[in-house]
Amino acid sequence: MIGAIQSTLERSPSTHGQSLRTAMSERDVVAFIGVFDVFSATLAARYYDSLFVSGFSFAASFYGLPDIGFIAWSDLVSFVQRLRPMLPQHHLLVDIDDGFGDPEVACHVVSLLESAGASGVVLEDQRRPRRCGHFEGKQLLDIDEYIVKLKAVLKTRRDMIVVARTDASDVADIHRRMAAMVDAGADAVLVDAIKDLNLLRSLADEFGLPVAFNQIAGGKSPQADIPTLSRAGASLIIYSTPCLFAAQNAIDAAMKTLQHSNGLITAAGTGVDVKSCTAILQQNLQRRNEP
Repeated sequence: MIGAIQSTLERSPSTHGQSLRTAMSERDVVAFIGVFDVFSATLAARYYDSLFVSGFSFAASFYGLPDIGFIAWSDLVSFVQRLRPMLPQHHLLVDIDDGFGDPEVACHVVSLLESAGASGVVLEDQRRPRRCGHFEGKQLLDIDEYIVKLKAVLKTRRDMIVVARTDASDVADIHRRMAAMVDAGADAVLVDAIKDLNLLRSLADEFGLPVAFNQIAGGKSPQADIPTLSRAGASLIIYSTPCLFAAQNAIDAAMKTLQHSNGLITAAGTGVDVKSCTAILQQNLQRRNEP
């Protein structure tokens, strides 16, 4: 798997947006793994060439808060600026929520992210106060208001991918909003927290545009493997939280083990020691220093 990733990355086009566009045109499915910091991204990047800067995961990691609108755009941009030099060839899709405000702010954020090396962004149609797509209490922008923002972002970006996301739950409203997003020129569309894979198939057939599916453990959407989602019409699959949830479980288990052993810590207890961890970090240092 790692060798296949390296082979793909070595023939990437000159810009990150073009690289992702090429991957989308050559593959039936592009799977994005949600990461929450540079170290989790480093580990995920050993197995997948496409990563997702997850709003849920970043809010939890950087602020210790739920995904209900606490992220500051400057913190997100700074994170991508730190992440890109470590992974110069991977595809980075960035969750920018509602664009952090009005169209002018959204365009500023998109411009900075593209300059920092983002391959694409996901822009949602929620109204603040926003919520994680799999939570209750979401409010939506009027579609015309969202389209003004989406068109401004599309005009601002140079060649990065823009995924237009709707959090609508009514089927008729989903179709209406997606039609407007497609007409505006979105590169791909996402219905978050979609509950019916048959609806996913109908949207893919109707609009002829790449359709994304956001899979999160315990969320509202059905759990399905990649072949199933591909047959249902998804060509972009986003895994928002596997790294964050794995870290939560592993850290909790490690602390229990340390407590029960009266503070005796061994490599056997964690499966990692200082040398193996440093070897991964050293690889990042080497990549960062490459011309």
